[in-house]
Amino acid sequence: MKNKYLPSLRLRTLPLSMSGIILGSGMAYPLAEHTPRTWVIIVLALLTTVCLQTISNLSNELGDYLRGTDADQKGRAPYGMQAGVISVAEMKRLIGVFIVLSAVAGTALVWTSFGTLCSVQSAVFIVFGVLAIVAAMAYTLGKHNYGYKGLGDLGVFLFFGLLSTLGSYYLLAHTLTVEAALAAVAIAMPIVGVLNLNNVRDIDNDIRHGKLTFASRLGKTGGKVYHALLLMACYVLFVCIGRYWVLLTLPVIGWHVWYIFRHDGHALDIQMPVLMFTTITIALLAIV
Repeated sequence: MKNKYLPSLRLRTLPLSMSGIILGSGMAYPLAEHTPRTWVIIVLALLTTVCLQTISNLSNELGDYLRGTDADQKGRAPYGMQAGVISVAEMKRLIGVFIVLSAVAGTALVWTSFGTLCSVQSAVFIVFGVLAIVAAMAYTLGKHNYGYKGLGDLGVFLFFGLLSTLGSYYLLAHTLTVEAALAAVAIAMPIVGVLNLNNVRDIDNDIRHGKLTFASRLGKTGGKVYHALLLMACYVLFVCIGRYWVLLTLPVIGWHVWYIFRHDGHALDIQMPVLMFTTITIALLAIV
């Protein structure tokens, strides 16, 4: 792959997509069979979610480019289409490649977990996989995209939070628990927070171009309060299920929130990797 594609892949976002898989797999591991197949399931789940995140990143860039939303973005390095090094046709082909990769990895994941593709469980997961691909593309692409209507947070919550965590849990344990469900909601909070932080950063530009994200509807202050509440909910839920080790990350998150309330625009960029890698750390601490 040529270097011109690397900015569009947004590599720094990919580890974040693994958080739900790490949490779900880690919680389900004691209930799994502990055979080599277990690790194949975990690896395939990670590969599938990374492909889905990449589809989302590329589709988001294409959708914003076609609408002109990124045309006058300043303060950050331009992505491939904004820089003029990737054409619409090239971007569509690249999205197609990752759709195929996601479908192959997802199908192999279902087959490895259930031993067949011809069962109710397998069919349900294949449907979920198709919906996840559609959701990844439809964030800003198409006439009925949901990112411009303020529903992006809900999409991330459902697919990269709940489905990622509970899906990986079920694929290993073949059951679900209330504890797993609460953990899925908990880790979804900071994952949604990353999208919200991105939207708070771009709020002025988004409003100018008619991109009414949830943050745009709330306004800058409202978006920041919402951000703090998301992170607070994450800790409350994890404490409720006895996952106290996550509290070790509170000082970092406290500084993170303090910084956000005192800065705007592209000064918030520094907090993107902070929240992303803290979210992964929370997922890891929750399975200790």
